[in-house]
Amino acid sequence: MFAFFRPAAHQAPLPEERVDSTYRRLRWQIFAGIFFGYAGYYLLRKNFSLAMPYLIDEGYTRGQLGLAISAIAIAYGLSKFLMGLVSDRSNPRYFLPFGLVISALVMFVFGFAPWATSSVTIMFILLFINGWAQGMGWPPSGRTMVHWWSQKERGGVVSVWNVAHNVGGGLIGPLFLLGLGWTNDWHAAFYVPAAVALFVALFAFVTMRDTPQSVGLPPVEDYKNDYPEGYDASHEEEFTAKEIFVKYVLRNKMLWYIALANVFVYLLRYGVLDWAPTYLKEAKHFDVDKTSWAYFFYEWAGIPGTLLCGWMSDKIFRGNRGLTGIVFMAMVTVATLVYWLNPPGNPTVDMIALVSIGFLIYGPVMLVGLQALELAPKKAAGTAAGFTGLFGYLGGSVAASALMGYTVDHFGWDGGFVLLVSACILAMAFLVPTLRHTRVASQSREEMA
Repeated sequence: MFAFFRPAAHQAPLPEERVDSTYRRLRWQIFAGIFFGYAGYYLLRKNFSLAMPYLIDEGYTRGQLGLAISAIAIAYGLSKFLMGLVSDRSNPRYFLPFGLVISALVMFVFGFAPWATSSVTIMFILLFINGWAQGMGWPPSGRTMVHWWSQKERGGVVSVWNVAHNVGGGLIGPLFLLGLGWTNDWHAAFYVPAAVALFVALFAFVTMRDTPQSVGLPPVEDYKNDYPEGYDASHEEEFTAKEIFVKYVLRNKMLWYIALANVFVYLLRYGVLDWAPTYLKEAKHFDVDKTSWAYFFYEWAGIPGTLLCGWMSDKIFRGNRGLTGIVFMAMVTVATLVYWLNPPGNPTVDMIALVSIGFLIYGPVMLVGLQALELAPKKAAGTAAGFTGLFGYLGGSVAASALMGYTVDHFGWDGGFVLLVSACILAMAFLVPTLRHTRVASQSREEMA
């Protein structure tokens, strides 16, 4: 079934004098492909959140819409893990654009087919399909990064690439306002970003490549003379699905800790993001323009925040990802309390608090993904990242959608924010066991041997 995605064959080695120039050119080109390709996925990830206030006006309850939107998290969590297994044995040049096209087609259905929002069941099914397609973005990007950038440079590369979802997610709001101005139709939240995403998928296909060996280059470890401890030729061989899943994932204790922490990081991330338009409209009396721009600023604030977090993790905390995550989550807790407890009528404080949450939360999100890449061999990187994503989405994001919706229905927004603050505390608790673990994948392999 997935023969279409099989890895590209190794090509004859390029002449020595062409290796450096080809590597440097292709790394810029490939990074552009995975950066904008992954940003394209986020153009189609949270469109439904912007539509929810309009659907509530049509008679749906918050709990019903929370249940519907939870389909994205359920499907995405499963897909990110299962598609991670497929991705580790696939060509990312085909894998990533294909998922993006499928996701865009679902958004066009939401935008143009009236029956798409006629019942919770139909919305759930369509959002589930979208969530499954969305799971085809992270794993091929992770596979690409561990093949084209060596261990010592990977932290900076991952932190820069990770802001792609802020770029894409932040553009949903302005694109929605643009479409709304053109058409006076709130369904533009779906079909305008979908049209842009199709062009992004084409760009990703043109710019991406599989492994360095597929274009006649040596492994990046040889090129950069940067070999992880215990590295040998076997690391360039493809693993079986059983080896990846059992040996390098299920037996990796540190992956379990960061996966559990990820549940609560994602609960806070999406508990704020998914419900920001509804919360700001109902509790703080924002209009549609202000809520759309708040959505934009929340996402784009994560760009400098993620870059700062990556820099601090490397330079100040000397690779201690757990401690960096705890510091950022502590500050997120403070910002969330301000966002909650600030009384209506102070929109500037609300915006500053929301932007602060966006600035701070994406650092821990990035660190979990980076730790997953560092804790497994590169041929198992997609699955390791998918494993942490499985917990983040099936646990945290589902709770942020369905549980948050029903909690607010029964206990008001105060009950919802008690849930979010509790998530911050639990995320820090599960990061504590990782504080002394600063070495990378080679140690993990030794522990599992």
